[in-house]
Amino acid sequence: MSKKNVFIIGLDPFNQEKLQHLPEAAECQFHAALDITEIRGVASFAMQDLIGRAERTMASFDHVDAVVSYYDFPGTTLLPILAERFGLPGPSLESVLKCEHKYWSRLEQQKVIPAHIPPFRAFDPFDDDAFAQINLMPPFWIKPIKSFRSYLAYRINDEVQLREHLPELRAHIDYISEPFNHLMRAYHMPAEIAEMRERCIAESPLAGHQCTIEGYVFQGEVVVYGIVDSVREGDRSSFARYEYPSSLPQEIQFRMADVTRRAITQIGLDNSPFNVEFFYNPTDNQVYLLEINPRISQAHGDMFEKVHGISHHEIMLNLALGRRPKPLEVKGPFRLAANCMLRTYDSGRVRRTPTETELREISDRFPGTIIKAHVHEGQHLKELQGQDSYSFELANIFLGGRDQAEILDKYHRIVEALPFEIERDPDTVLH
Repeated sequence: MSKKNVFIIGLDPFNQEKLQHLPEAAECQFHAALDITEIRGVASFAMQDLIGRAERTMASFDHVDAVVSYYDFPGTTLLPILAERFGLPGPSLESVLKCEHKYWSRLEQQKVIPAHIPPFRAFDPFDDDAFAQINLMPPFWIKPIKSFRSYLAYRINDEVQLREHLPELRAHIDYISEPFNHLMRAYHMPAEIAEMRERCIAESPLAGHQCTIEGYVFQGEVVVYGIVDSVREGDRSSFARYEYPSSLPQEIQFRMADVTRRAITQIGLDNSPFNVEFFYNPTDNQVYLLEINPRISQAHGDMFEKVHGISHHEIMLNLALGRRPKPLEVKGPFRLAANCMLRTYDSGRVRRTPTETELREISDRFPGTIIKAHVHEGQHLKELQGQDSYSFELANIFLGGRDQAEILDKYHRIVEALPFEIERDPDTVLH
């Protein structure tokens, strides 16, 4: 019996290894509908060209059995287009766009979970009177209606600060907004959304314990199977690490799961994995939904593998094959797992990165540790794409332990052993 041909939008070595570890890998052959180099680190997104390339690749095989993506734009938005083209299980394009268009998503959420979302406004960043157009009491966050990894997101405390950030926003917003809006128009989404002039959203800030729900929808049934804590860098907005499983009380986790089911059902997402970001504010004992992503978070995959013995890529794959996912069992080598982000807050040029030998030595000293570097020697940190507005991510460090104390101890010892060297820009103000 021939193997099932499974096509990945954004295939990369790290996630391919996770896929190959799945029991289902024995019956599957994994192929790149698009390679990671075609959707990350590119100068622009030519959407029709990407769709055409993926379609030609998939059509060159004698049978096509599934298509998946664990990456945000353009991966998640291309998936329903390709699934429909080849008659494969997958979500509708409209439901995916309702998740990813931040303003449209808020409008849908407002219909069913109004108490669990912040005040929000759409605005035009090219309007010189944008501050009055927003009409929210500062502080608030601004971000493009479509973005990822907090790209071009800024916390605004007053009108002066908004005016300081608008030139940067105007200069770079087309990078994702224009190809995303092209799909909105090309696939005939409602005109009041697809043709709106406002390309940014402003929202009142959320505070408290941040976490991410991982779940899926299969034939209309919404299932939550894990919650990951998102730990920030002290009082900064950037993430320090993800930890799994969550430390939140079960009652709070159940409330988040209930809010998630209502929002996902309203949006109409089906036959798809998802992750939903939340805040739990203990001051008012309330949970607030930040955003919905119609995919697994590949940044969480190694943590699931360390705790369950298998990555949640398995859930993504089974959904794409039209199967109900199996419950995850606790068969991993660690009780707690983390994905730590090694960051710098000062701009500069990379002068040294760890060698493969040095990385292997660290992994040998700390079994189960994986280090995924994002920079190379000679690169200027400002060349990194998709970063948040306040830091530069040098590497991800995936590790496990008995508890948080052991994980933090391992992390600090690993960082001391990592020879990243950054020549800071002369005009950098040290934080």
